[in-house]
Parts: sequence; structure tokens; C-alpha cells
Amino acid sequence: MSAVGNEAVSADPQLNTQEPSRAQIKRWRKHLAEERMEARTYRDLSERRTGEERAVLLQLEEAERRHEEYWLARLGDHALPAPKPPLRTRAASVLAHLFGTIFILAMAQRAEQRSARDVDDDVPAHMQADEHIHAEVIRSLAAKSRETLAGTFRAAVFGANDGLVSNLALVLGVAATGVEPHVVLLTGISGLLAGALSMGAGEWVSVRSQRELLDASIPDPDAHQAVPDLDVDANELALVFRARGESEEEAERHARQVFVRLAKPANGESGAIAVRAALGGSPESDGAGDQVGTPVKAALSSFCFFAAGAFFPLIPYLLGMTSLAAIVVAAVIVGVALLFTGGVVGILSGQSPAPRALRQLIVGYGAAGVTYLLGWLFGTSIA
Repeated sequence: MSAVGNEAVSADPQLNTQEPSRAQIKRWRKHLAEERMEARTYRDLSERRTGEERAVLLQLEEAERRHEEYWLARLGDHALPAPKPPLRTRAASVLAHLFGTIFILAMAQRAEQRSARDVDDDVPAHMQADEHIHAEVIRSLAAKSRETLAGTFRAAVFGANDGLVSNLALVLGVAATGVEPHVVLLTGISGLLAGALSMGAGEWVSVRSQRELLDASIPDPDAHQAVPDLDVDANELALVFRARGESEEEAERHARQVFVRLAKPANGESGAIAVRAALGGSPESDGAGDQVGTPVKAALSSFCFFAAGAFFPLIPYLLGMTSLAAIVVAAVIVGVALLFTGGVVGILSGQSPAPRALRQLIVGYGAAGVTYLLGWLFGTSIA
């Protein structure tokens, strides 16, 4: 047993004299398995990162190892055989490793936020505090990945959901009128093509416009060229910094620093580079690209995912099914897909996937149900 674990337990003499109950042993073994899983996750993540992020992840792993030692000390001989993590945790870990770093970070954040430990009186207060802080650390590490993913992922998720819901509603609405199955199929294919093209075009315009709006707020990378010609004693450079939110005194001081840096650049940089850095411009900057993605990628994602989602309601008709059986099968297939997409959104947001999956299902079925009812009423009225 490690010294760290023994010291943690010895800090409370009462803990050493009481034999744990079977319920406590079960909970403690679960905590032990989760701490080991989290430590291994942070180790895996650190191998995918470099620099400061890698160092942070390794420190998180070290903290989880300390927690592991604590539970080993509490359990004693009850720690053997080594406990397995809950099936839910293992399944989530497999999915995270299959789908990449952002999923791993999201699952790690979810694990740290899990409230089960907060209601367990046997978990020390300092360990609960550690887990809350770990969740914030992971949230910060995941923020950049989420920003990079945001534009394309938003288009993909909305495209898939729109395809699933709109084409299911279209197919059910037309089928409810009592037309022939081949008419329903042709209508669904038309809806797939029209919707996918519309979504792709709309997403391209949306992302392109958003990039242009954000680019308009980015500092002009060529503004530094005018700085050397300014009058050092009377110039408007300070107004730039005041317009960015600095006080008058801070702006004046910032402007003086720019001129000092221009006169005496640091080693390895030219005066132009020094001023560009001081003004906030960067030749390597990709403008708004990191925040909203590229229009082409967003449009392609939206087109492909809408088409994929819209294809699901057509499956039973492509297989030759008819009447009520085709409607039920289409609804079931789309329901499963809606649960999946909702769960993915929940995982990536670091929250529980179940409520978001259920929300997707209710909204999708609600829209399709209303359309089916309207189609049935319309078909009845013209019969």
C-alpha cells in the first residue's frame, strides 16, 4: 500500500477502526474502478497532446492516482480482485476512443461532473472539490476543440435531424392520404433531394455571412504599416486601444509601449513584426475560420447529413413494405436515429445524453405525428 493512501486514511482515526459494510465496499470499489479509468483516460489524452496541455493532463492523471491510492487504502483486502468500471463507463470510453479526442474530453468532463460521488458521505470533501475543479479544467481543454468543431458539427447535426424529421413527416403525411406506396417513395426521394440541396445552399450562405461579420471585427493586419509614420508626441494610436475597451491611461501607456517596441524590437523580430503583435494582428490568423468553420465544409456536411437522415424513412418502402407496416417501421428507424443524434449532442456538451436523446425523439415524433394527422384528415376529406 502506498504512503499517500495510508496517510490519507490515517488522517481520520475513526476510519481505521470501522469495518466497512457490504454496501460501502460496493460503492468504494466502484469509486476505485472509476478513478483508475479516469487516470488511464488522462494518460491516453496526454499522448495526443503536446506542450502545456500535455503537462496539465499528466497532472490530472497524478491527481486521479492519488484518489486511487485513497480507495485502495480504505478497501484494504477488499480491493481484490480488481473491480471493473460500470458497463456504462466502459461503453462510453470505447465510443470516445472510436470518435476522437473531442469525445474523450467530453466523456472525461461528464465523468468528473457525475454527481454520484457528491451524495456519498464516504467521499472526503477535498476529493469532491478535486473532481469539481477537474471538470472545469477539462471544460477549458475541450473549449478549443468544441470551437473548431462548432461550425461543421452544427451543420451536420442540424442537417441529420432535419433530414430525419422533415422526411419522416413528409412520408407519413403523404402515406396517411392513402396513395400508392410508389407515390410515397417518389415523394420521399424528391423531399430528400430538395431538402439536401436547400440545406447545403442555406448553410453555405449562413456560414459565409457569419465569417464576413466576424472578419469585420478582426484587427486589420496591415494597420501596423502606418505606425512608424505617426508623430510620437501627438498621435491617434491610443484611440485604437481606447476603442477596444482600455481606459485613457491604459491606452496611452499601451501606445507608448508600441513605440518602445518599435524602436527596440526583441531579439529575432523586426520592427514590423513587433508592432503587428502589439496591435493584435497576426499573419497566421485564419480570421473567423476557427470559430465558425468554412462555408464549403459546412455546406457539404449539411447536404450529406440531411440526405443521410432523409434516407432512413424511405428504407421500408425501398424494401417493398406497404401500408401501416411501412409507416411503423419508418417511425421506429427514425426514432432510433433521433435517439442516437440526441445522445451524441449530449455527450459532446459534457452532459447526460439521455435527456437530450429523449428531447430529440419527442420533438421529431411530435412533428411527424401532426403531419400524419393532417394528411389523414386531408385524405379523408377528398375520399
